[in-house]
Amino acid sequence: MARARLFASFCGLVFLVNLARIVFAPLLDVFIGEFAIGEATAGLVVTLAWVGSASLRMPTGWLLTKVPRHHVVLGSGVILAVSSGIAATATTVRHLMAGAFLMGIASGVYFVSANPLLSELYPQRVGRVMGIHGGASQIAAVVAAPFVALTLLVDWRLSLWAIAAGAAAVTAYTWVAARGTDMPDAGEADRDFLAGALSEWRIIATTLAIVGAAVFVWQGVFNFYELYMQSKGLSDRAAGAMLTIVFAAGVPAFYFGGDLADRLPHVPYLLGIVGAFSASLLALTMAEGLLPLVVITAVVGFVVHALFPAVDTYLLDTLPDSTRGSAYAAFSSTWMLTQALGSYALGLFVERGYSYDSVFGGAALLLGASIVVLVFLERTGRLPS
Repeated sequence: MARARLFASFCGLVFLVNLARIVFAPLLDVFIGEFAIGEATAGLVVTLAWVGSASLRMPTGWLLTKVPRHHVVLGSGVILAVSSGIAATATTVRHLMAGAFLMGIASGVYFVSANPLLSELYPQRVGRVMGIHGGASQIAAVVAAPFVALTLLVDWRLSLWAIAAGAAAVTAYTWVAARGTDMPDAGEADRDFLAGALSEWRIIATTLAIVGAAVFVWQGVFNFYELYMQSKGLSDRAAGAMLTIVFAAGVPAFYFGGDLADRLPHVPYLLGIVGAFSASLLALTMAEGLLPLVVITAVVGFVVHALFPAVDTYLLDTLPDSTRGSAYAAFSSTWMLTQALGSYALGLFVERGYSYDSVFGGAALLLGASIVVLVFLERTGRLPS
């Protein structure tokens, strides 16, 4: 029962740390008008939140060799509460960028410390636990657009103040729940960060090769999804609804994706998901009309969100106790840096006159080609399973 309460508190905290990363996407139009900036600069605000999420993941991995995991989780909640308040008081673009970067840091510290701890709390059900935990995170993505729309009736800053208050309350509850829980000792042997990360370089490199490009593309897709839908002729309201659909499809995707990750061979499963994502993204660029866009949007959202619990399950279920925290932090840091520049890169292409369809179509074709190569390597036994 104590572990269940702690797990519930983690689900509340992951909801808030993911909302802190996603909340900037539906605010892009507001930022462009409020601060008189272009698409590339607006995209950079979002990018900084994701760069922040990547920046301290590796140092956090080192910290986890010295400090219990749940203490670091609590620290992430404190960082989120403070940084959200900083972003909410922004009067300049640089001030806003600083707040976004710090909010990203909170999420990075959280995921690197919480995910290994959850896999050790429930070692027989890693995929399912990652799926439920990820589903709680994904609910934040679903409510982000309507949440922002509601706060805009008052002031866009209200959305950030709400995150700050929520983070303070949930962190306090997590502290109480952690005090009554017997923590696992599986990570006690993980005391050398560099040696632990280097010893698992083949698994880390394989995972990055499979999913690195896919999440880079996805970062650009979802942060500009509303503007993309508007370019296809949808109204502002309909475009916002499409962003909600793409994220709503991710809620069941996390649950079922995590459950399948417990049952299927890890590497072929990951390759299949990325291949399906590239195919569905290419189909999206060819779609016209409301109904086809709704259907393909739901498919894209489901497929890509199934990727995240599959990745976590592959790593956390495969890595031994003696290196899990260190190797996962090294992977997570590199993975986040891989995807963090996606929004900025897309903004640059759009400002230079390329259409969304041409950029996404080219990305889908490149992803598909990379998967063909990786499937060949996997079938010939050249990828670690």
